Amino acid sequence: MNKPLLQIALDTYDLPSALGPLQKAQQYIDVIEVGTILCLAEGMHAVRAIRSLFPEKIILADVRIAEAGSIISKMAYDAGADWVSVVSGAAPSSFEVVLAEAQARGKDMQVELSDGWSWEKAQHWADLGIQQVIFKRSRDLEAKGSLTWGQQDFDTISRLHNMGFKVTVTGGVKPADIGNFAGVPVYIFIAGRAIVNAADPAAAAKEFKDAMAQASLIGAQ
Repeated sequence: MNKPLLQIALDTYDLPSALGPLQKAQQYIDVIEVGTILCLAEGMHAVRAIRSLFPEKIILADVRIAEAGSIISKMAYDAGADWVSVVSGAAPSSFEVVLAEAQARGKDMQVELSDGWSWEKAQHWADLGIQQVIFKRSRDLEAKGSLTWGQQDFDTISRLHNMGFKVTVTGGVKPADIGNFAGVPVYIFIAGRAIVNAADPAAAAKEFKDAMAQASLIGAQ
């Protein structure tokens, strides 16, 4: 049975701060996310640098496209990204143009399910041929301690999977949370600060991988 992939989110303010923990943890990482903050701070230079250093890894440019989708996705793909992100509230045409760019290059896109998305919109994305979505918990609400992973989250992930999506899960996921996703079809778990800010990023990433190996998880690949 396939297991979910592990993605590291690099949301540092400069490239050296991202490369330090990444190089230590890379053996346990399947997907490298060049985070929104890093993309804003360093531009596509960050994507190019990470692509050159890790040619075998999947790289996501988390550019969170809202409009100008064709231009932004071209920039990211040309820099070496395999995937780009589009926010669920983007202009309707953005989904179509980014998907067209991705398909023309043999690459992919993800829709980030931010506040305000609906099942009607999700069905439209599925009908277009979009294959990946990101289901997340709000960082602000997470910081307040007001959210926990629960059955409603698991039901939403399963419903999205049944619509044909590969679902990435993010929002303060910890190794101790992984076992709660037993039987839930997760494609990717994202870990950011838990690895990047760890005293030992390699050990932190290994802890995630060990938890994923031990749990009864469904890798939706």
